[in-house]
Amino acid sequence: MVSLKGLIIQKWRKQYPSKMFFVFMQSKIVELKEKGKENTAKKYEVTLRCFSSFRKMKDVSMEQLTSKELKLFEEYLIRRGVVMNTISFYMRILRAVYNRAINESIIPPGNPFKQVYTGVAKTQKRAVDENVIRELQRITLKSTLAFARDLFLFSFYTRGMSFIDMANLKKKDVSNDIISYCRSKTGQQISIGLEPCMKEIIKRYVNETNETDFIFPILYKTGQQIKYETAIRSQNHRLKIISAQLKLSKALTTYTARHTWATIARNKGIPLPVISEGMGHTSEQTTRIYLASLNHTLIDQANRKIIGKTSKTKGVTTKALK
Repeated sequence: MVSLKGLIIQKWRKQYPSKMFFVFMQSKIVELKEKGKENTAKKYEVTLRCFSSFRKMKDVSMEQLTSKELKLFEEYLIRRGVVMNTISFYMRILRAVYNRAINESIIPPGNPFKQVYTGVAKTQKRAVDENVIRELQRITLKSTLAFARDLFLFSFYTRGMSFIDMANLKKKDVSNDIISYCRSKTGQQISIGLEPCMKEIIKRYVNETNETDFIFPILYKTGQQIKYETAIRSQNHRLKIISAQLKLSKALTTYTARHTWATIARNKGIPLPVISEGMGHTSEQTTRIYLASLNHTLIDQANRKIIGKTSKTKGVTTKALK
């Protein structure tokens, strides 16, 4: 008896002699699910959905998956405000599928991924301390800036919900004091207890979303639709204005809230597995990389204490060292 995977591959080889990439990738997703590798299958699904969106749902043959096409995909992601590590995530998934096609002798050896980013960049420090969060809660702002502030705080309150996930958060995703949504980057299902501070923010925008399915008027307002690229660009611009008003040395961005939640959690001694689960990371190693360079204040303080306790000479001046 032929398995489901076998039937899909047979159908693909019969109907798509031009070696269409989407169809091949979908067959790999089915194969992963049959092997019980659900998490990896979800990553493939998320990547395929993102790449399909870039291609406007038009499939591409293996031969057309060139360096130029992948570079255009990378530029598309950058315009949408996607960070380089997430771009690398998508590219590495596509590369894995492409290499499978090579291994199965569907296409000849090649590497069209040379010109796109597939590394792991060290996460830059983007976090702010708790005092900035308190200032954001207190400051009086005009309507558009107040909306940007509310979205930033909502992201912080929800353990760093990404801007794209807030933009797509629907009313049906909030039920019985639980927010439940599918993380766009990994496809992982996230559940968050609905706290009073979150309810307060949601309530402020009920009138602006009463004719839509969405929680926030980010992409859809009554009688109006906004492009995602425009929405995230506006959000970061408004956060920059707020940062100037607060006299911050570095401007807040849509990613700052996520980094801040992770940093404060770590500094308060919350175990790594809890932080990892809270952020929707698929592994603790991802969280370790994420936290590695966010905030070195605690390390510097510890180093200062160690130096102070081990130094035999106190008050050594620069002159004495010459």
